[in-house]
Amino acid sequence: MRKRIMVVGPTQSGKSTLANVLNDSVRPLKKTQDVVYGKNAIDTPGSYIENTYTYKYLIATAQAASHVLILIDQSRPIEVYPPAFAKSFNCPVVGVITKSDLAPNNSDVCIQQLKKAGVREPYFRISLQDKAGVRALKDHLLGTSNLK
Repeated sequence: MRKRIMVVGPTQSGKSTLANVLNDSVRPLKKTQDVVYGKNAIDTPGSYIENTYTYKYLIATAQAASHVLILIDQSRPIEVYPPAFAKSFNCPVVGVITKSDLAPNNSDVCIQQLKKAGVREPYFRISLQDKAGVRALKDHLLGTSNLK
């Protein structure tokens, strides 16, 4: 079975847009109601991290993942990840700060949230508007996974 990268984050943090980039697709952007399995990425609903009773679905879905990307929206860094959440997964967990071109004063808050969630460095700062940082993230993932 092909392993995919699972994308996790709160609503409006850029999960579907990043999944489209990783899948080399242009799937229409709309509220993700259920898990969407793409060619290279698994797009998860924001509600799965925003409601503690659905964590079990994220953990189960991660069994089909080579990596888990934990997203934090720099323009709106709401704290949704419990302490040491990254330890729930059996695959590498990568921290991604999205919308890095917005609200630069929130950068340190985002890093603290990733650390509290148990995500180890390196952290990737990306902007999906201008694709800044996306190449570095893809290179990191391609270097350690079976994505083509």
